[in-house]
Amino acid sequence: MATWDDVRRIALSLPETTERPSHDALPAWRVKDKLFAWERPLRRADLEALGGPAPTGPILGVRVPDLGAKEALLAEGEPYFTTPHFDGYPSVLVLLELVEVPVLEELLTEAWLDRAPKRLAKQFLES
Repeated sequence: MATWDDVRRIALSLPETTERPSHDALPAWRVKDKLFAWERPLRRADLEALGGPAPTGPILGVRVPDLGAKEALLAEGEPYFTTPHFDGYPSVLVLLELVEVPVLEELLTEAWLDRAPKRLAKQFLES
């Protein structure tokens, strides 16, 4: 399934995307300084909130357009999930090892489109 190399390749193929570490020194991808995807390992509070067997493996955080889109993805189940830390915030967590590369590409592109300036998004969609 997908790897961090896939995430990096797809994200950096999108116009005006940069990769730079997040505040906790993990990889994160931005368009015009707006975060749209990031590495997000589970923290102690996440593990406590999830209880039982928590997801393992690499986890990608991805911005979604709104809470409705978030709920739709979460309704699909794995590879998507969330933690209380993201309650009320339009993003989902993705078990990277369970997502297929074409699905990852669609997810990252949609996240990029949501965060990109309207002019840039329009140019991208027209090309």
